[in-house]
Amino acid sequence: MSPHTSEELLTKNYDYTLPEGYIATTPVHPRDHAKLLVYDRKTDTVTHTTFQHLLDFLPQSCDIFLNDTRVIKARIFGHKESGGKVELLFNKTLDAYNALVLIRGKVKVDTKLFFDEDLVATVTKLNDDGSREVHFSHKGEAIRFEDLVLILDKIGHLPLPPYMQREDNKEDETDYQTLFAKNAGAVAAPTASLHFTPELFSALQQKHQTHKITLHVGAGTFKPVEVEEILAHPMHSEYFHISKDAAAVLESKKPILAIGTTVTRTLEYYVRTKKLQGECDLFLNPHNPPQRVTHLLTNFHLPKSTLIMLVSAFIGRKKTLQLYNEAIEKHYRFFSYGDAMLIL
Repeated sequence: MSPHTSEELLTKNYDYTLPEGYIATTPVHPRDHAKLLVYDRKTDTVTHTTFQHLLDFLPQSCDIFLNDTRVIKARIFGHKESGGKVELLFNKTLDAYNALVLIRGKVKVDTKLFFDEDLVATVTKLNDDGSREVHFSHKGEAIRFEDLVLILDKIGHLPLPPYMQREDNKEDETDYQTLFAKNAGAVAAPTASLHFTPELFSALQQKHQTHKITLHVGAGTFKPVEVEEILAHPMHSEYFHISKDAAAVLESKKPILAIGTTVTRTLEYYVRTKKLQGECDLFLNPHNPPQRVTHLLTNFHLPKSTLIMLVSAFIGRKKTLQLYNEAIEKHYRFFSYGDAMLIL
């Protein structure tokens, strides 16, 4: 392994220091007044602007891909038969009746957890990674995901990222959901899309062909890379679906702007596998760069995360960290409710 290669593979080399107060805990209003850092790879130039000027920078002919997943109220609070309190975070469905969850509170196999609206979760498996598998029932009957979501909407809370260090509120119900959120199943928002106002989104659709794909963002998106070498990181998998029309564009030579890391991973997974739906576990990094996505719009991500490694797959690790430091100097707001970066 050459010294250069090893640098790109070491997790510690994707670290940066974010000063206190830079994590956005609420979005800017109007949404499109967020800052936008535009990096043009051809000319190696940086422009600082605001999101409302996004269309001024996009290549005329590029097609746009967005993620239409809808964040569900995945956090629910209940109790065990013993009366002990528990918090459950729904992560993803495993099949029609079983789900992968995270549980705060000690449980063992066959432990029953009781929630409002007569919802019960029975623990069926304890996984080595700390996750749990449960079977949900309602009034004694097994319940399918589409019916579970309706109950979660009544009793649950939006799962804001842990680094926001606050409880969700009424505003988050619209702030932490994209304008075009449709298919329920995510536990985190595809945040690059949160900057669109209805007016800006309408203008985008008039100028560019837009396509929707679905990737249900899981809790694994926040999982830090804890291994020394990035390629040893066990990448999480998330359910995705791509329409045949969207796939046809991927088979063409058209330039593509992916709105967000979730879209990027889904499109690149399709390019490598030709699967229209399934579980996407693609880890993009400088050793596995994008093959099809030509432009990326994204937020600023956590140090040592798979997401900052994905950005590095486009522009290299050193350039990524350089741009992040420039964003810090210019007082950009970071993470889910923060500002955006466009890579051309």
